[in-house]
Amino acid sequence: MGTSEFAAEILESLITTGYNIVSVYTQPDKKAGREQEVKKSAVKILADKNKLPVFQPSKFNESVIEELRVQKPDLIILAAYGKIIPASVLSLPGFGALNVHASLLPKYRGPSPIQNALLNGEKETGVTLMLMDEKIDTGDILGQKKTAIDKNETAQELAKKLAKISSALLLKTIPLWIERKITPQKQNDSQATLCQLIEKEDGKIIWAEDAETIYNLFRAFTPWPGIFAYWEGESGPRRIKLNKIGFLKNNPETKHHIGEIFQIGEKIGVQCNLGVVILEEVQLEGKTNMKIEEFMNGYQNFIGSILK
Repeated sequence: MGTSEFAAEILESLITTGYNIVSVYTQPDKKAGREQEVKKSAVKILADKNKLPVFQPSKFNESVIEELRVQKPDLIILAAYGKIIPASVLSLPGFGALNVHASLLPKYRGPSPIQNALLNGEKETGVTLMLMDEKIDTGDILGQKKTAIDKNETAQELAKKLAKISSALLLKTIPLWIERKITPQKQNDSQATLCQLIEKEDGKIIWAEDAETIYNLFRAFTPWPGIFAYWEGESGPRRIKLNKIGFLKNNPETKHHIGEIFQIGEKIGVQCNLGVVILEEVQLEGKTNMKIEEFMNGYQNFIGSILK
């Protein structure tokens, strides 16, 4: 059971290893982009390629649960599925339901552990395999693996790295769990932290923050939902996405207003509360992504204006 690229990598490892996958559950197809084109999930694309039966229930009602019961699964593997699984489903497989979670539980329980680790500037994260229960990410732990976070790593890059680590841990753990050679460990609830759910508007930049905080926002929200501000162009305020940025920790000697765009050496910076965000690639609403040098050629009044 899974939906994202992260989940697809894990499914692929199970297929490659030769496990008998009786079915794949993923989110219903969704419309996306300007054209509102119907998109399949990464997991569905992989399952179709390998001719695996795919189910896409909008919710787990009685008929869906009965359909699953008939399949008689020995084990359910869940990774970034995006749905709450009822107890009646979790109790079906003899070896239970294992959740692959992209954090070192009990830290970062919830739907967006990778983004939240980056938002908070964590230097280390990891993956956890746990037995699922009715609550969210509170089940007993079967295995964990730590990894360092690179200082420039984005959510997309970190997710790929954690998917590979998860796959290796899962393939090592399943045989040990089936042979009852693992004793599940209780989580320490007193150390638990919860993730915020990421919404599209969370990418709005607050220039009164420090430059490093804004850079962490960029890392966490790449590729989705991206970070943005508003620029007062010739035709009124327009949303501008910052698709690639850097940062300087300290303020320049010359004082600037918060959110002011200015030249700093050969680079273009935006003044933050502490430090400067360096603009590298931007995308004005309704336009294509551009390197900042190209953008400046078309918008001479950009320097000296304020991003809000």
